[in-house]
Amino acid sequence: MRLVVLLLWAGALCGEVLPGVDVFFQDKHQERWQGKKTGLLTNHTGVDSRLKPTVERFLEHEGCKLVALFSPEHGLFGQHYAWESVDNHKHRELPVYSLHGKTRRPTNEMLEGLEVIVYDMQCTGVRAYTYPTTLFYVMEEAAKRNIEVIVLDRPNPINGLIVDGPLLEEKWRSYIGYINVPYCHGMTIGELARFFNDEYQVGCKLTVIPMRGWQRSMSFTDTGLTWVPPSPNVPEPDTPLYCPSTGLLGELSISNIGIGFSLPFKVVGAPWIKADEFAEKLNSQKLPGIHFQPFYYKPFWGLYKGVDCQGVLLRITDPKTYRPLAVQYLILGLLKSLYPKEFMQRLESSKSAKNLFCKANGTELVYQILLEEKFPAWKLIDLHKEERAAFLEKRAKYLLY
Repeated sequence: MRLVVLLLWAGALCGEVLPGVDVFFQDKHQERWQGKKTGLLTNHTGVDSRLKPTVERFLEHEGCKLVALFSPEHGLFGQHYAWESVDNHKHRELPVYSLHGKTRRPTNEMLEGLEVIVYDMQCTGVRAYTYPTTLFYVMEEAAKRNIEVIVLDRPNPINGLIVDGPLLEEKWRSYIGYINVPYCHGMTIGELARFFNDEYQVGCKLTVIPMRGWQRSMSFTDTGLTWVPPSPNVPEPDTPLYCPSTGLLGELSISNIGIGFSLPFKVVGAPWIKADEFAEKLNSQKLPGIHFQPFYYKPFWGLYKGVDCQGVLLRITDPKTYRPLAVQYLILGLLKSLYPKEFMQRLESSKSAKNLFCKANGTELVYQILLEEKFPAWKLIDLHKEERAAFLEKRAKYLLY
């Protein structure tokens, strides 16, 4: 009897997580929109818990009248690079309208006759990512035309607890960051949609279908779901935990961050870094949940292709306590403090990247501090601390879990 109780208790703790698409069909939510002409904004990550594509779930269900598909950055099947424009095409005899091609907002022609638009895609859990922005653009256009929007919710792959990094200043609002939340916001895509609809007074007829079994402390690995890489350089379920710890550094081309090597976002290296020295200085700052291991490698392509690099391999030891942006800014700050000549040469040579760097950060202050301060690390880490605290209070009413 005790064994049965323990097994039931363990099952309750590890309970199966079902994404919104499973709940949508299991609980027969689709009956509310039965027969309505529906568009589906999705890609290869839009699958149910058994990896059946959301497109197929809609096509095989008699009550769902799917008439159009919309695809984001990387295309419907995820094979395109970020800089590639994706054209309109057809899939299963349905028109596929690209929202990462000549247009990023659905047009009158694309939306003609639609009564409902459903969104189902896995994002990375950071503000600087285009999938949420594509949803927000669709919500704005749908609101103008009285089209309903349904968001099938999915996990924040980092978790729902970590809130870190600067907020978004209006000046830097863009396709890669459209709403004023911290870089790591700790919200699901459904919660973000609720936040956007209310805080920005969009007025969209919005319905969010929540997941079942998801808890805020869960990283994606904890969910038991199968990871489908949302982008070519986000291959593993733990990669989203590392993206906000090195991605901004990559925008400036200061050092290689594993793009062009087998560990995207998990390493930081350059020919002019001394691995042991860099790792020792980083570890001495005692940031929670992270360890820096000396690392030597040679990128296959991209920055420093074919050149011997030294640096660090990031090891997240506790995903619930580590601060991704604190790690990123500590790395940036110590690169400047330890290697000022090489750092400033790289910064000066990448001035053209400044605009994208500021858009991704959501503020120009980070760039200014890097330029002006001799020891910028902790000034960067504390940036927008009070604003983050205020955000936590504001976001509370939009949380579903």
